[in-house]
Amino acid sequence: MFGYVRPCCPELKCRDFDLYRATYCGLCRCLRRQYGFVASMFLNFDFTFLALLLWEPEDRFVPCPGRCHVNPLRRLPMCPDSGALELAAGESLILVWWKLRDSVHDEGFWKGLAARVLSWLLKPAYKKAVRRCPRFDGTVRDCLEELAALEKENCSSLDRTADTFARLLQSAAPQEGNRGRVLSQLLYHLGRWIYLADARDDLEEDKLAGRYNPVAARYGPGGDDGALRMTMNLSLEQMGAALQLGDFGCRRPLLENIVYLGLPLVEQAVFDGSWRELKKQKIWRNIT
Repeated sequence: MFGYVRPCCPELKCRDFDLYRATYCGLCRCLRRQYGFVASMFLNFDFTFLALLLWEPEDRFVPCPGRCHVNPLRRLPMCPDSGALELAAGESLILVWWKLRDSVHDEGFWKGLAARVLSWLLKPAYKKAVRRCPRFDGTVRDCLEELAALEKENCSSLDRTADTFARLLQSAAPQEGNRGRVLSQLLYHLGRWIYLADARDDLEEDKLAGRYNPVAARYGPGGDDGALRMTMNLSLEQMGAALQLGDFGCRRPLLENIVYLGLPLVEQAVFDGSWRELKKQKIWRNIT
């Protein structure tokens, strides 16, 4: 997907960093076991955040040892298998597959060839994920069709386009009970924020390629960073408010780091042009 949702590692306590890495590695293992090696290659920070959100509240995190498939000689602490990991794995694979199909549709034959091949390789795993998450797949398909129609008409409303992607991500959360309402609100505004961040990040590239960009359609080719940041920060505030209403157990400090520090850091990088370099960094090594 995008990779915008990451922690501010210098501000993480050691236990929270260990929890994040264990969730990342646990989700990687779950993707590999459930959907094969190719599926695990698409793991990123966004999906790790989704797994953290979906996990049932725990007072204490207890990792289990597991072998890294990149280096089988290493045994790493990982989150144990759970319904949250399986749900996050299935939904992340569905998002990846539709993202690849979207790239095939948007690019020409040669530019879209890599996405075409990858989506073909992932199709059996995608069908398996759909059997486990049919409601989510249906919502993703409907929202992407709606988004494609808005792009075709060169929609100038940021709210309409961002709302469509926000509803897509919102459907990744269970809808029942108080916890469902909290997760629904949080994921809605996260989806809205991701869509706008990606639109701002692609502004120059889309202008050169002659592609639709919601920021350019709303504010003109140069955009309006002041107005855009105002609406993105509103979504960050709504995410923070939802986070305070939910019970996330021992994962709360880590989630607060991502929402209150990590996302604003990424937003700043998108607007000042340093995001392309920042996103190449591995959080396990050079940390910014």
